[in-house]
Amino acid sequence: MSTPAVLSALYRYPVKSMRGQSLNESPVGPQGLPFDRDWMVAAPDGHFVTGRGHPQLVLVSATPSEAGVTISAPGREALFVPNEAFGEPVDTTVWGDRFPAWQGAAAADAWISDYLGTPRRFLWTGAQTARRVKVEPAVPLSFADGFPLLLIGQASLDDLSARVGRPLAMERFRPNLVVGGAAAFAEDGWTRIRIGGVGFRIAKPCERCVFTTVDPHSGRKSDDQEPLRTLATYRKTPAGVIFGQNVIAEGSGTLRVGMAVEVLE
Repeated sequence: MSTPAVLSALYRYPVKSMRGQSLNESPVGPQGLPFDRDWMVAAPDGHFVTGRGHPQLVLVSATPSEAGVTISAPGREALFVPNEAFGEPVDTTVWGDRFPAWQGAAAADAWISDYLGTPRRFLWTGAQTARRVKVEPAVPLSFADGFPLLLIGQASLDDLSARVGRPLAMERFRPNLVVGGAAAFAEDGWTRIRIGGVGFRIAKPCERCVFTTVDPHSGRKSDDQEPLRTLATYRKTPAGVIFGQNVIAEGSGTLRVGMAVEVLE
C-alpha cells in the first residue's frame, strides 16, 4: 500500500531573497501565504535585487507583523521597519513586470545599503499589492517571482541530493509547500490538489537559476555550481531547468503541517 502524501513543511519568505521562516500552520489564499515576499530589496532605480547578485541576503532574518518587519543579520543590530515609513510611491520591476510599490523607509535603506556595501532601497508592496499574476490577471501577487506559491516534493529533493552526492537543504529552493510521501517528481503530473479544505491549481513548472547554488546557511555560492549543474543533466526543458511547481490557491483556508495532500487531477 502506498504512503499517503502529506504537507510535510510550510515556509514563507517575508523579504524576497532573505532567510525563510518555517511554519507549523498558516492561512492561505489566492495571494499565497500572508507576509510572503511583502518586502524587497531594490536598486536605486527600483529594479529588484536578489540573492543571485547578493548571496549574503540569505543570512538576513526577517520577522513580519501587521505593523512592519524586523530585519537582523549576524553581527548587526536588528532594525524594525514600520509600514508607515513607506510614504513614497515608486515604480518597481520584478522579472519584467513593472508595477507600483512603496519606498521611503530611510533607516532600512541605510541598513541594507551598509550591509550589502552598495546603495540599495527597501520596498514594501503596500497594504494591498497592485501587482497581478501575468497569465491570471485576477490573482494578486507580491514580490514573488511570478506565482503566489511554490510546491516541491520531498522525494524530488532526496533524488537530487543522491545524484549530487551530498544532502541539500530544502530552503535552497525556497518552496512554500513541501509534500512528503509522494514519489520523486510526482508533482510534475499533478494539475489539481487539495490540502485541508483548500484546492490548488498547478500552474506551471518552476525554472531554476543560479540562486539555487547559494548555500542558505553560509550565504556563499557553491564552487562546483551544484545543484544546478546536476539538475541540468536530467531536468532540462526548452523553458529551462525545472524543479518544483508554481501553484495558485483556488480558495482560502488554513494549512497545517501533517495535513493530507489529495491529488484531484
